[in-house]
Amino acid sequence: MIETLSGLVALMKSYGATRFYAKKLAPNDNSKNQVYLGGDFSVLNIIPHQGIYTDNTVSSGSVRNRAKADVSFSWVNQNGLHNAPNAQLILYPKYPEVRMSGFLKGAKYAPSDIMAVRDEGRVLFIGVTPDGQILGYAAGPDSSLAKEVYAKNDLKQIGVFLEIPPESGIKDTRKLLLDKLAEICSKHWIMSKKLDSGGFSKPYKARNGGGYTLEAELGITPNGYSDPDYLGWEIKQYAVSDFIAYRPKGVVTLMTPEPTSGLYKNSGVEQFLHRYGYPDKHGKADRVNFGGIYSCEKDFHADTGLKLALQGYDPSSEKITDMTGGIVLLSRENEIAAKWDFIHLMEHWTRKHAQAAYIPSIFRTPPPEYAYGPRILLCEQTDFSLFLKAVANCTVYYDPAVKMEKASSGNPATKRRSQFRVRYNELVHMYYRHEYVELPIE
Repeated sequence: MIETLSGLVALMKSYGATRFYAKKLAPNDNSKNQVYLGGDFSVLNIIPHQGIYTDNTVSSGSVRNRAKADVSFSWVNQNGLHNAPNAQLILYPKYPEVRMSGFLKGAKYAPSDIMAVRDEGRVLFIGVTPDGQILGYAAGPDSSLAKEVYAKNDLKQIGVFLEIPPESGIKDTRKLLLDKLAEICSKHWIMSKKLDSGGFSKPYKARNGGGYTLEAELGITPNGYSDPDYLGWEIKQYAVSDFIAYRPKGVVTLMTPEPTSGLYKNSGVEQFLHRYGYPDKHGKADRVNFGGIYSCEKDFHADTGLKLALQGYDPSSEKITDMTGGIVLLSRENEIAAKWDFIHLMEHWTRKHAQAAYIPSIFRTPPPEYAYGPRILLCEQTDFSLFLKAVANCTVYYDPAVKMEKASSGNPATKRRSQFRVRYNELVHMYYRHEYVELPIE
């Protein structure tokens, strides 16, 4: 039996855990009723999972679309790790809430005497490894470990969890990020550049090089992965007029997910552009574009005939009513031209935006150069429902940059960029916690 919090942290660290949490269990937190993990989806920022999917179950003669996510969960004790193969998260969007189930079934040495009862004073401990493994340990109400947690009043509350400091030996990614950003800001003017897929720096002349240049300084190569950019932090830059007033000159791109269904996905971007695109307005021959601003308040776009809508979401209650729904582009004939399914958007958003840093930049030319300002906005503890609320009230909008060149040839070249954007002054409403940090620069 583990008797102290430091002893448990040390044990979990020996199996690779770097983040540690405790949850004081209520009577309903047991193997029968599942373990309650929060009244929103923000726990998905803490608990790594293996992808969200819809499980169609039949109950009382009706079909329910329940969203689930498998997790790699093991109970830990002095004898080693003991896999819980049936552990999973269950998402209930209509409440909303998230629960964990299956944590005892098929798990050798699982703490059934603690997790199958309704006793007050029990504590569930969670350790998380960088590769997404979850380590669990349960302490009964009479244990010194549970009493130590209840006696502490200095642990930070994150949703239903108390965050346990990792003590020594684990690097603070926040400090490492800020130190690196201070180094970049101290360089002042940096030649516009972009890393190629091999990690080699090349000059970049287009006017959208602020993000690429910052990523190059951080060693981030362009990729299509939905993981955070740097040390678990999503990195976003935005243009400002100067580093005194910090007035934003544009908007911030939150994420660029490709549609997951609809004509765009099912028939391909070429067919989508042939049907809904329009000839280039600057006279570039044989080029088809798809652009414009699409938000829930706007009518059908004059150039494309499409409008943005939310399906399966009730803006009055701010809840998902159908997990098979999503953000859609609809034609006047009510055809779904493109759709971003909720389950894919939720996974993308919670994985990318659990921690995000927003860095201001200014531009000058010739030659094209960028400088980055020391006033950094750090945002944490987001929730997918905040994103959907922002889409519903038109704070977040769709601003695509999709094109096809050599459109009439047998081998057209397409470029895809599906951007969901927001005004900078609305960013903080997308997170439960934010902080402005002034970097010390030379």
